[in-house]
Amino acid sequence: MSEYVSPAELFRHGLQLMLAGNIPGWIDLWAVDGTMEFPFAPEGWPERLADRAAIAAYMRDYPDHIELREFPHLEIHQTTDPETIVVEMRAIGRLKQTGNPFDMTYIAVVTAQGGRFTSYRDYWNPLAVLEPGVDFAGTTR
Repeated sequence: MSEYVSPAELFRHGLQLMLAGNIPGWIDLWAVDGTMEFPFAPEGWPERLADRAAIAAYMRDYPDHIELREFPHLEIHQTTDPETIVVEMRAIGRLKQTGNPFDMTYIAVVTAQGGRFTSYRDYWNPLAVLEPGVDFAGTTR
């Protein structure tokens, strides 16, 4: 990318792609060697995805399971590192398998360089995956 894109701008753009169900577009925002981590991952769920290919495989079936409708709460905090942001957000949608509401709050620590995500630590609620229809990652639990 020739024009500088801030981590906050990149993140907001990524949310729009997620709302559109455009997972390939969201994956294109990642550096080839970007990593995604889930510090609170429950047993059977991945704790770390080592590169863009692993992130793509993990997210591939997301739109078949969860229909995101909005992010009614979004706060992006700049850190002392201009490439790193801390995000507080809430996602609202519907679980396609059951029709039940999807309502998840997140805190994420995100680093971007050169207009691409390089690191994303996703602190989501592991209890939410106990709900039928949430297991888009095909875990072994």
